Amino acid sequence: MVTAGFRSGFASFVGRPNAGKSTLTNALVGQKVVITSDKPQTTRTVVRGIVHRPDGQLVLVDTPGLHRPRTLLGERLNDLVRSTWAEVDVVAVCFPSNEKIGPGDRFIVTEMSKIKRTTKVAVATKTDLAGPERIGEHLLDIQRLGAEAGIEWAEIVPVSAVQGDEPQSQVQLLADLLLALLPEGPQLYPDGELTDAPEEVLVAELIREAALDGVRDELPHSIAVVVEEMLPREDRPADKPLLDIHASLYVERDSQKGIVIGHKGARLKDVGMRARRSIEALLGTPVYLDLHVKIAKDWQRDPRQLRKLGF
Repeated sequence: MVTAGFRSGFASFVGRPNAGKSTLTNALVGQKVVITSDKPQTTRTVVRGIVHRPDGQLVLVDTPGLHRPRTLLGERLNDLVRSTWAEVDVVAVCFPSNEKIGPGDRFIVTEMSKIKRTTKVAVATKTDLAGPERIGEHLLDIQRLGAEAGIEWAEIVPVSAVQGDEPQSQVQLLADLLLALLPEGPQLYPDGELTDAPEEVLVAELIREAALDGVRDELPHSIAVVVEEMLPREDRPADKPLLDIHASLYVERDSQKGIVIGHKGARLKDVGMRARRSIEALLGTPVYLDLHVKIAKDWQRDPRQLRKLGF
């Protein structure tokens, strides 16, 4: 039974790579459901984070950053973004406050102006990294950019997703605004469910996040992760479960394989240790994680390899 005035629907954060979309999704949901990184193009799968409130349910669709593609993978990610925009109730464009509006932002807003029915909101992210004067200029620039593209923003909201009392209230204000723009409707997901992404997808993303950390320059986004097997260990007592996870990290070249494994396997061991901690926190159970690094030559440009790796 849904109370009168209950609102529910889908909102998508978009923006150029590394605009703070994933961090904002996690802050609104209150738990990590999307991987974050200071590398552009981190998000590859659309993960829905679910915000439960007494007055409504806000389902957040996290998309890859829209960009000018250089590979077949890039083209497919862009197609995914555009189809998502047309299907959600609200699109919120993220503009980092610590950076000026640039060609990437114009590209996105121009593309978005082609989608007519969806409500559009502008979010000035990362306000903790900019002073009041800079934020004021930024908000005016966002307004101008919308006007140039023929977009009327339903709201322009400054937000910091950094933990702390005041920023958290900004995140709540954003949740209020997004919810108010949704149609009245029933609850879409059961109470307590924070994402509808399969556990294997979340586990693969956490492994990829750990693998990307620390290889900012040597290894662009050439890592894909496939969870080959995820099963509870047999013959374990009920009070001492153990989940066995076997996963493969795919890179495009031999030299990249060496970078991921590291000297005498030290880097891969560290990746495994950090990924395991994140996975145990997510799933709430002890994990045995077995990682192998494999080569799938130029997989970002090869349709057959992309299919095999789930893109």
